Amino acid sequence: MYAKQITIQSKSGLHARPAADFVSQAGKFKSQIGIQRAGEASRADGKSIIMLLALCLAQGEEVILSADGEDEEEAVETLAQILTDCGR
Repeated sequence: MYAKQITIQSKSGLHARPAADFVSQAGKFKSQIGIQRAGEASRADGKSIIMLLALCLAQGEEVILSADGEDEEEAVETLAQILTDCGR
C-alpha cells in the first residue's frame, strides 16, 4: 500500500467537476484507490463518484489518498495532482 496526505486547495472544495476527473483517472489504474479525511477511519472508494462527493471535502481539509496494487505509487501521485491542482 502506498499513501500520501494532501490538502484540498480549491476554494469550493472537491466539487463535481474535479471529482469526476479524479474518478475518471482512478479508473485507469489497476490498484484499489481509497480516500479518507486525515484522522478518520472510514475510507471511501476512490473509483466511486458518489462516495467521493459524499465526503463533502472543503478547502483546507487534509485527506489521505491511498492505493493498493501493482501501480499504487503512480496512482497516488497522479491522483494527488488532481486534488492539489483543482483550485488553481
